[in-house]
Amino acid sequence: MKLDDLSRFGFLTLPSYSMIACANAIEALRMANRMSGTQAYAWQIVTLDGHAAAASNGLLLTPCAMLSAADRFDIVFVVGGVDVRNAVDRNVAAALRRLARDGVALGALCTGTFALAEARLLHGYRCAIHWENLSAVREEFPDVDFVEDMFCIDRDRITCTGGIAPLDLMLAVIQARLGRRVASQVSAQFLIERGRSADERQPKQAPASSLVAPRPVADAVRLIEDSIEAPLSTEAVARTAGISTRQLERLFRRHLGISPAAYASAARLDRARALLRQTAMPVTDVGIACGFTSASHFSTAYRMRFGHAPRSERAPAQPGATREEQHV
Repeated sequence: MKLDDLSRFGFLTLPSYSMIACANAIEALRMANRMSGTQAYAWQIVTLDGHAAAASNGLLLTPCAMLSAADRFDIVFVVGGVDVRNAVDRNVAAALRRLARDGVALGALCTGTFALAEARLLHGYRCAIHWENLSAVREEFPDVDFVEDMFCIDRDRITCTGGIAPLDLMLAVIQARLGRRVASQVSAQFLIERGRSADERQPKQAPASSLVAPRPVADAVRLIEDSIEAPLSTEAVARTAGISTRQLERLFRRHLGISPAAYASAARLDRARALLRQTAMPVTDVGIACGFTSASHFSTAYRMRFGHAPRSERAPAQPGATREEQHV
């Protein structure tokens, strides 16, 4: 698949999908048509039943067509959002597999990548997903190469993070088909200086104070976040950041109000909380994935930070539910 071959886009909106991600993608295509003076791109909102899905902000995008009755697309983007697991069922997975068998390229915006992975359509692919879900899907789908890039184009799969990143993706698509001049005109219309490239790393959540902290602190924060499963000592973090342990301790307390060790512990527990909420991994496995060497240590630390046991993050499974049903 070549980007300049794409002209007919379908956007499969899942319940509680991200409106900002979907709108950014569509608006870029609309503006490209206007700037080029052609109908280079066509798009359609679709759902499985033809009824408009409510976005996470409660609004509906119409007109909306039934996926099976829509015209053939060059690519269909699955648009996900909050609570994507409950939005992806057997019917969604089956529909995506049918599209793949028919030779339709598949894409995803925001958490839509989860739907493609759940449908077993990303084996051996590199792909992107919103940073908030990155740790969970990496644990759940080890055969998929989840990257921290803003968006990823790998053969007939195009995956993108959320927020305004779909605009960056579509600028790359537009440039491939209509040229740099039209892509620059689209950027100017939307008051953005440049489109971010695919391999730019998406920003992760971090304390606001770390954004204005000295470079060694920012480097140390990134290193701590990247080594959750195999935690590094404060000495090792300081050495990699190029300063002494005493300097790192002092800078962390001045700019973040916490020691490096305490920051690392909080980061590990926050990651554990996300995994407990977003995956069906056993609690013990979650602890191991977050660098805890024993279940008791994990449980004690979790109680101290959040006031309850790790298992309390999960609602009881419904009687008789299968593992797959509990997953989604």
